[in-house]
Amino acid sequence: MNHESTTLISLKEAMRRVENKLQALDIQFRELDVTKDNLTQQFEHHGKTLASQAAHDEIWTAVLGLGFTSMELNILYSYVIEVLICLHTRVLQKLPDLVRSLPTLASVLRRQVKNKHVRIVWESVLEEYGLQERDVTALCTFFIAHGNKAEHYAANVRRMYIKDVTFMITNMVKNQALQDGLLRAVQVIEKGKAVRTPEHQRASLKELIPPIKDEPVTQ
Repeated sequence: MNHESTTLISLKEAMRRVENKLQALDIQFRELDVTKDNLTQQFEHHGKTLASQAAHDEIWTAVLGLGFTSMELNILYSYVIEVLICLHTRVLQKLPDLVRSLPTLASVLRRQVKNKHVRIVWESVLEEYGLQERDVTALCTFFIAHGNKAEHYAANVRRMYIKDVTFMITNMVKNQALQDGLLRAVQVIEKGKAVRTPEHQRASLKELIPPIKDEPVTQ
């Protein structure tokens, strides 16, 4: 074998080794891209989970820190429990075959996570009443926190004690998610459906309260 043939063979072997290394590097880069994407998705999911948990913790703090009297809490509880019963009843009306396996609203909430059909029905019921998941979360949190000591007041009793429950909620409940949930609960019971007001149309409490004019001082 002459020198030129030997050199050619050596070059081919060197090129093959280079190609093998390039292929190996390409595979490593692809694996790194996949790992990066997976980590990104995990961090995004973790971030959403933390944000959701933080929001839920804020609702719990707000619910436990409400400064209402026992009578006022009973009135709010009455709206909350009636809405939760409405939601559960409506789901069962749409799923008559699952009446026995969905005895409570809690069972509906658990089942809709894993069962697509139940989830579709649940979402349709929320839409019917003008509610969202965050409203239900707020109402369920209120129910869990105060349900063991609150009493249900009928509609005529509620009106006798408080003329404007909407103003009471707006004035006393500072957490926005809890305030929205309670206000929509009142709307569902009083009007049959909650009306979602766009953020830019929300009137501040000061705008709702007419200004107090100074009376002229008489001599």
